[in-house]
Parts: sequence; C-alpha cells; structure tokens
Amino acid sequence: MKRIFPLMLIALIFFSITVIAQPTAPNWVGKVGSKALVFKNKIVKVNDFGAIGDGKTLNTKTIQNAIDECAAKGGGVVVFAPGKYLTGSLFVKTGVNLKIDKGVEILGSQNINDYPEIDTRVAGIEMKWPAALINVLKQQKASISGTGLINAQGKPFWDMYWKMRKEDYDPKGLRWIVDYDAKRPRTILIESSEDVILKELNIQQAGFWTVQVLYSSYITVDKITIRNNVDGSGPSTDGIDVDSSSWILVQNCDIDCNDDNFCLKAGRDWDGLRVNRPTEYVVIRNSVARKGAGMLTLGSETSGSIRHVWATDLVGYGTGNAINIKSARTRGGTVEDVYFGNITMNGGGNVIQINPNWNPTYSYSTLPAGYDPAKIPAHWTKLLNRVEPEAKGIPTFQNITIYNIKATGVKKGINAMGTAQTILKGFKLSNFNVEALTAGNIDFGFDWSFDKVVIKAEDKSSLTISNSINVKL
Repeated sequence: MKRIFPLMLIALIFFSITVIAQPTAPNWVGKVGSKALVFKNKIVKVNDFGAIGDGKTLNTKTIQNAIDECAAKGGGVVVFAPGKYLTGSLFVKTGVNLKIDKGVEILGSQNINDYPEIDTRVAGIEMKWPAALINVLKQQKASISGTGLINAQGKPFWDMYWKMRKEDYDPKGLRWIVDYDAKRPRTILIESSEDVILKELNIQQAGFWTVQVLYSSYITVDKITIRNNVDGSGPSTDGIDVDSSSWILVQNCDIDCNDDNFCLKAGRDWDGLRVNRPTEYVVIRNSVARKGAGMLTLGSETSGSIRHVWATDLVGYGTGNAINIKSARTRGGTVEDVYFGNITMNGGGNVIQINPNWNPTYSYSTLPAGYDPAKIPAHWTKLLNRVEPEAKGIPTFQNITIYNIKATGVKKGINAMGTAQTILKGFKLSNFNVEALTAGNIDFGFDWSFDKVVIKAEDKSSLTISNSINVKL
C-alpha cells in the first residue's frame, strides 16, 4: 500500500492539472457549422453562357446568368473551364455550389461601378456599401468551393483609401469617417443566410475585408487560404470576420493579411446597440495566422456582445497579437465566455492584448466646425449619434480562459489595459509559457487566476499589476 498510494496521489495530481490546463469543450461546440450539403449532379458551365477566360473580358453578366439558370432548375454545380475570368459582383443562390477549380482564376474588377451598392453592414454600422465580389445574400444551402484562385485585385482600392485619408480626411479631423467613405469591395460576403459552406478557396488582394459572415447562422469556413499582402500591404484587409452571427465553424485556414486575421464583431456604437445582435457559438480551430493584428480578435465592434467562443489549436507567425480584445467607451456590449487555448506563437507582438479604449481618433466621432449636420451623409449621422445614457456605451470584458500557450520571440507577454469603467474580470490563465522582450502589465484587473504562468523577459522585468484586486501571480 505504501508503494501504491504515492502513485495514486501522483495520478490524481496530474489529472487535476490536466483538467485545469485543458478545459472540456462545451456541449454546443459539436453543433456549430453548416449541415452537410449535397448538391444536385447537374453541372452548369459558365462558358456555355458566353463567359470568356481571357483575363480581359468582363464576365459579370454571363457568370450570373449561369448561376441564375442553375438555381432556377433546382440547383447544382456551376463550373468554369480553365482560364482567368474578370468579373464584378456575383450573387450565389440557394442550391448552388459555385466551384472554382484548380486552373481557374477569378479576377475582381478594379472598377467600383462593377460592384452595385446594397443595404448591408460594414465596420459596425448599417449603410449603403458596394456588394462584395462574391455574395450569398438571404440564401440557404449554398457553397463556394474549389482550389482555384480568387484574386480580388484590390490594390487600386488600397491606394484610393490612403490618398483620401492623407490628403483630405486626416487634415480635416475626419479620421473617424474615412473608412466608411472610402468604399472598397469585400471579397466574399455571406449575409442573412443559413447553411453555407466556403471550402478550399485561395484568396488574395482583398480590397477591404476578405470574408464577412454577417447576420447568418450555421456557416462553415474550411481550408481557406488568404494572402492579402501580395503586391503591397492593404489597409483593413481582415481575413475572416464573423459579424453578429451564430453557430459558426472556422477551421483549417491559413491567413496572411494586414489587419485582424480571425475576428469576431457585433456592431458599433449607437447603431450597433440599436441592432443589438450578438456573435455567439463560434469555433475557430486548427488554423494559422501570419502577418496581421490578431490570431483571435474580439471587437472592436462589441455592441451586440460576443460570447460562447471556442478557439483552439492555432499557430501564429509574426502576428501582432495572439488574443486581442478591443472596444471603446461608446461601443457597449459584453465579451464573455471565451476559451482560447493550445496556441503557439512564433514572433510577433503581444500574447494578450486588451484595450477597452482602443484607437480614439478612429473610435470617437466629432463633426469639425464648418459642416452642417443637416447636410452630411446618413452614415455620418449614425456615427455622430450619442449613446445615451453614456453608461450604456461602456463595454464589459469578463470570464476569459486562456490556456496552453507557448510563445517565443514576442515583444510583450501581457498588455491588459482596463479602465476604471471597464474592469477586466475573471480571467483564467494556465500553462502560459512565454519568452518576450518585456513581461508586460495588467491594469484594472479583478479576480484573475494563474496556474503555471511563466513569462521570461529579456529585459528581466516582471509583470506589473496596478489598480487591481485579487490579481496575484
């Protein structure tokens, strides 16, 4: 018995540590994503409708005619002969799998007039905005798939944005509105839809966000490769944005972009609080983030709340942050019940980045002198509408579990900047092993727990904890 008891004790200790380090996945995790979709065997060839893959002919109408014909006859698979197909906005319909096979390249038009404006939401507010290159709007059981290339050719839109911002908007104190006035097409938009699958696509050079899942449910994004830093560095070229949507599965993706890699959003300020629709029940797993602002970003659009998130088995290479939680004091909403674990970070910025007062020049809207409020665009007015009472605009960050983290060559371990209004509550860190230039800081934390948290700082610093209660290493 003397020999058996220590072994049993060791086993019990190991089991308890494992439970702490590896939380059990909630029951809802297995229910996310689209149902398995089976499309009719009917094959519709865009070339039979007059599409020409010469890289020069604008094929918007011919490709759309093929999609419409396929949908009208009960669905099927729309395919392309090998070639390069220049096109503006396309609209995938119920029962259709738009299949972009190897040897096929979709070229996004560089003429904004080829993207008709639609009622949508972008960067947290509802407004008129150009349709995406490929859209699934108010549809069910549809797919965009194939191992070919979607080249959005977004560089002219990047250049337009920088020109507007540097020459006109920044000097006039209009940083807060330029992103909305510089209308740039997204690459793929799934909006107000259900049971949609994106699979095995290669995408590059998004003009704006690459994939936006908006007001939708039961969506799967699987094996998507995004390379937005081809021929430059496009502003706001997010990878995958899940926006006020539920039961979403993102897996096996590889993203290189110039903003948030994997991002969850839920509306901005007065308009986002009006809509009040959460992002919830989201799984992100088995994926890679390269250049970009966040392996997992929550916000900054938090108005409708973001909750029930399971992000696991992610690898970063030079990513700006591993987990990035951001909002502003006009956003409101709650970020909670988030699990972020089994993470490897190779180089990059912060492992944990938290800021409820993010980017004030962008986040806070003030109309400069000389503008007549009665003559400004409707989307300007939405951003200028004040949240009342002001307390409704204060975001809440709470109940975040971060575990099994391995980071080397990063700049900072933790950069958690709570405020007197937004206390960072109930963070749990376990098996956190970081090698960084500096340890970092926690400000305005409450009730943080640490188990096996090690931050080796090149500058020999220790984690600075201030304005906090029950936060002790």
